[in-house]
Amino acid sequence: MSDAAAGLEISVAAGDDAPAIGRLLDAFNREYGEPSPGPTWLARRIRRLIGDGDTLVLLGGRGPDGVAVMRFRRSIWSEGLECYLAELYVVPERRGRGLGRALMHAAMALARERGADYMDLNTSETDLAARSLYESLGFSNREGKLEGPVNLYYESEL
Repeated sequence: MSDAAAGLEISVAAGDDAPAIGRLLDAFNREYGEPSPGPTWLARRIRRLIGDGDTLVLLGGRGPDGVAVMRFRRSIWSEGLECYLAELYVVPERRGRGLGRALMHAAMALARERGADYMDLNTSETDLAARSLYESLGFSNREGKLEGPVNLYYESEL
């Protein structure tokens, strides 16, 4: 799906890839000081989510070295689907070499192929590298137009 010679190959994950996905997601949370239920639990959960059909996971690199987790839902405002980029992670030693961009290009293309006409995501204000990547791909945190108010993301445990 990408430039294999540069180690930028991207593949759609299957249930058998769950252990690798679990390791990457666990590493992601630990790197940023967030709690993690551990790679084994994450692997079980991801296997189920993939099986349910509303989650698509992309793996990048030979390790694999990167992961993109996409969740799909029916849109209120159009006949298409909405795609939420739940997670994007590249291991530190592979950053700055195009793997995150390759994962994003593949995610956006697959979302369109699956019928999505909208993708949303969130990231930390301080994650300048992620923000730069997303903005270079056309994502905006402004409502409606460039001069619109800043969009805010809220969350609460229930």
